[in-house]
Amino acid sequence: MKIIVSQDAPKAIGPYSQAVVSNGMVYISGSAGVDPETGKLLEGIEQQTEQAIKNIEAILKAAGTDFSKVVKTTCFLQDMADFSVFNGIYEKAFISKPARSCVAVKELPAHFLCEIEVIAEV
Repeated sequence: MKIIVSQDAPKAIGPYSQAVVSNGMVYISGSAGVDPETGKLLEGIEQQTEQAIKNIEAILKAAGTDFSKVVKTTCFLQDMADFSVFNGIYEKAFISKPARSCVAVKELPAHFLCEIEVIAEV
């Protein structure tokens, strides 16, 4: 097992890693719309989704892979009314059309509007 850390993505805010590589797969923890330079959560579902995807891209790169190797995502939305906007941004990045679950949750940490977990081949 190898711990992955990218300086171009926000640091973990708890007792977990940004990602772990095991048996040729990278498991990326939930990524949200936090700017890694400022540590601040961006405003609105569009900006948060775009930043979450940038953060995922940085972690994928640090693990030696990219979006074309993503096989599964799990997406969490605070409000399912944001699904259409979220989906429009999501589909531009996740070109491999990975398997996906997308659920609405009552609340996400630190007032996130969305969070995305990723599993990819390395």
